[in-house]
Amino acid sequence: MGLFGRTPDKPPKELISEWSKKIKKEMRMIDRQIRDIQREQEKVKRSIKDAAKKGQKDVCVILAKEMIQSKRAITKLHASKAQMNSVVLSMNNQLALVRVAGSLQKSTEVMKAMQNLVKIPEIQATMRDLSKEMMKAGIIEEMLEDTFESMEDGEDMEEAAEAEVDKILFEITAGALGKAPSKVTDDLPDMEPSGAAAASDEESAEDIEAMQSRLAALRS
Repeated sequence: MGLFGRTPDKPPKELISEWSKKIKKEMRMIDRQIRDIQREQEKVKRSIKDAAKKGQKDVCVILAKEMIQSKRAITKLHASKAQMNSVVLSMNNQLALVRVAGSLQKSTEVMKAMQNLVKIPEIQATMRDLSKEMMKAGIIEEMLEDTFESMEDGEDMEEAAEAEVDKILFEITAGALGKAPSKVTDDLPDMEPSGAAAASDEESAEDIEAMQSRLAALRS
């Protein structure tokens, strides 16, 4: 019999094994997503350099902000992976407890980790399902719906990202664009004839939209 008189549908050892496998699968998916975002970032960096050579400062800033959002997404994914690994380790500890107590025990560590993991869009569905199974088994308590909502997404991009935009532009363009466009006073030299530049601007706009779409898809 499980905690508080509840009897899991499956033996504790089997439940832990299933949960660990599901979590490790999600961890591998996160690794792939991180690599995909990083590959797209390299393309964005090249585009920033190309735009800088053409004097397209606004384009550089738009792409730099995409880089910032991608970096933040990768940081969140790494943090999520660490939390999932923590849950897996806790599951291994549960196995030892089962041998002594004969049942799964409530874990505040797992509870805290799962509360954070259900906020991550990339793994939200799987983590919610696992949370329900863990609640049924008595490892964690019922989580309120408001714990599913992340408060960080409302951050003001314009103000918070300004310094980081300057840094990215300076690094990627080797100092050619050291500041955001509102602060840049010197125009970069136009490397192309005006007619070619106009055609290039149209192509750049299409490329930017395509890159933004790809990065947004990878981050979602």
